[in-house]
Amino acid sequence: MRQVVQLPSSHEEVFQGEAGQQIPYHRMYGKQYCVPALTVYSPLEMQELRAAAEAVDGIYCKVMRFIQQYMPDSFLEHQLGIHPGLIPTARMEMVTGGITRQDWIIGDAGPKCIENNTDTPTGIPEAAALEDILVGLTEDAAFTAPSAKMDARIRACFKMWLEFYAEQGLQGPVTFTSFGEHIEDRTNTEYLMRRCQEAGYDVFYAPLEELEIVPGEALYHQGREINLLYRLYPLEYLIDDRDETTGVEIGAALLDLVREGRLGLMNPVQHVLMQSKGFMAAIWSLYERNEQTPDYCGFTLFDEAEMDVISRYLLPTYFSAEPFELNAIPYVSKSYWGREGRGTLLLDGSAVQEEESAHDSTLRVKDQAKEDEEEITAYYENQPKIYQQLVPMEQVVIETEAGAYSGYLLTGVFVIGGRLAGLLPRVGEKVTGDMAYYCAATVRERMNDEEEKEWRTWD
Repeated sequence: MRQVVQLPSSHEEVFQGEAGQQIPYHRMYGKQYCVPALTVYSPLEMQELRAAAEAVDGIYCKVMRFIQQYMPDSFLEHQLGIHPGLIPTARMEMVTGGITRQDWIIGDAGPKCIENNTDTPTGIPEAAALEDILVGLTEDAAFTAPSAKMDARIRACFKMWLEFYAEQGLQGPVTFTSFGEHIEDRTNTEYLMRRCQEAGYDVFYAPLEELEIVPGEALYHQGREINLLYRLYPLEYLIDDRDETTGVEIGAALLDLVREGRLGLMNPVQHVLMQSKGFMAAIWSLYERNEQTPDYCGFTLFDEAEMDVISRYLLPTYFSAEPFELNAIPYVSKSYWGREGRGTLLLDGSAVQEEESAHDSTLRVKDQAKEDEEEITAYYENQPKIYQQLVPMEQVVIETEAGAYSGYLLTGVFVIGGRLAGLLPRVGEKVTGDMAYYCAATVRERMNDEEEKEWRTWD
């Protein structure tokens, strides 16, 4: 079992100062979210995760370009589930390498990337700021913070984006937006805003609900025109947004500004292609048909090294469950735009549900009306789905305020600007939902060869 180091401080002691200021949502949904403990990774694990995550990021970007350049609109709409109104801007070829978070399962078969959050990843302050605070509480030099370079990666990413947009004629202050009253989203957004400011740019925060758009003209906040926008708001929501008073289609009008070169978005709209879980099935389909790609586009898409990365670190993923059901192989059903475990089911290979999704918000989120929650559940369940081979998650035991909790570890890996930036370990149920605990990562640097082989067996 993976080693977890319990810190010598209580939750209240940890979060009464700087930690609580950095992560004001250290409690969520009426329970503890951040635990005063560390999830231990070995140096060899980190070395493999770094190489694997960066290679997977490269494959995602390569397939994104291939789809932009060679696949018809019908593929984007039906196989990837992209709203037709998003397709023109999703085809715009922007600079690659944004702020993304891959989710990895580390098990007996080695590390496997099960999905990639490329549009609006969160958990950034936890990894970039809180992790270092918690690792420092051990007062043991053998434990280091694997996300120590995350701030620098963020600054470099904004520099890359803003230099690209400057070449397109888009300059000026960068506006950061999220729902102003959503404390987690706002904290994540303002954390990125401060890193952008450190990189030398003028910045503003504008609550999403205060933005105004004049179709065909510009986006505004309190009369100030916005040319550059970081938004922590999913594009699949944005495209359907409409002003209830005026009837203006807000999402469509904003995307028109992007298409006309009047507004630069971060992450760029092209990231919605990779955010769709249909993208994972597209990668696997192209992998299985790699020898056929010269007949279609005149070149072989993946080289030998990329084929090895896909077979080693990605999982068989299809647009149909048939390959798994014919061979009685356990698999996962995932809605295209599922978030926080919503729309995900584990199945035993014969279309029999193994268990309910760990995200049962109807029972857990007390301030959400039942009828609203049923509508949200239907939103995810009625989406198209992809089907991915199921791999067992690693079990881990952590101490919480409610006592010992035996859960399953999902390792989030931030890749920013194409480079590994940090880790976000979460411990939850077999489907990781927003009720999972954050248990910060650390690397135990000093291990001899025998410890390196045996470290997983520690209690």
